Amino acid sequence: MKTKRQRFEVFSKLRLMQFLTALAIITLFLAPVIGQKSQKASDYYNSGLQKQEKGDLDGALADYDKAIALEPRLAAAYNNRANIKLQREDLDGAINDYSKAIQLNPRNVETYFNRGVVHQQKGDYDEAIADFTSSIQLVPEFAMAYNNRGNARKARGDNEGAISDYTKAIEFNPKLTIAFYNRANAYQTKEDNVAAIRDYSAALESDPNFVDAYINRGQVRQSQRDFEGAIADYSKAIELKPDAGAYYVRGTVRQAKHDMDGALVDYSRAISLDPNLAQAYTNRAVIETLQGKKAEAVQDFEKAFKIEPGLRRTFKDFIDKRLNATPP
Repeated sequence: MKTKRQRFEVFSKLRLMQFLTALAIITLFLAPVIGQKSQKASDYYNSGLQKQEKGDLDGALADYDKAIALEPRLAAAYNNRANIKLQREDLDGAINDYSKAIQLNPRNVETYFNRGVVHQQKGDYDEAIADFTSSIQLVPEFAMAYNNRGNARKARGDNEGAISDYTKAIEFNPKLTIAFYNRANAYQTKEDNVAAIRDYSAALESDPNFVDAYINRGQVRQSQRDFEGAIADYSKAIELKPDAGAYYVRGTVRQAKHDMDGALVDYSRAISLDPNLAQAYTNRAVIETLQGKKAEAVQDFEKAFKIEPGLRRTFKDFIDKRLNATPP
């Protein structure tokens, strides 16, 4: 059987890095300061801004290209072109443009921050930390830079460094919901459940519709055997966003409470939303076995093993001792 931690992994992949790096790409809609001889570059730059605001990214790229060709030292054009490249997942192209913008204007805090976000998306955490640190050196109260540096530190295993950065972010912006959530996640990693629940609750006070915070707080409560609290959190998450993972984890709590019928309902709902959720099949099969529903259990185990063949070994002893011994 899977451990409690393993059972949680399938739904609690907080998609922490993907959820955070999408937050704060800062577009520099800066008024250009260009001399008379470069007026055409200014025209193209301004046209690019307008097209970018309207979502015409192809047109904006073309205009930024022309502006740069006419005025190669126009740092803001490189930054904005990089933002579009990032939006199109051309990460290397974005880094090249951000780097050129920094070379031309090394005092621009937003460009360091933006490049740090791209390094983070690429998994280049040391480079991301360096860029967020440069942002902080230029603007020491830049809360989101502390938050994102915390993400990079956590991703490379420095959980304490991450907590320190999240705390700084909260100090500079007590309304930064995501910093409370991230710090709660870091506390959850170190199994400081009291602090984790405190910060998840603070995030939810700020944003009552924060589904992942309900899921994670529910997991902490479940680990403390506060089953009623966990069910309440998972139920709120389901109310806000019906999701296979949320139904699954609520099913595990109901199963732990020996509410087998309630657990079966939740596992079945999870399967209907995600037919490839192998653990929902195995958990449902375990209950079906205990209830003497051999045919249903065999069918569910086989579906699970087809999705994740490695589970066959995990459940071999259970099947041999319980399912095969259960009369049809």
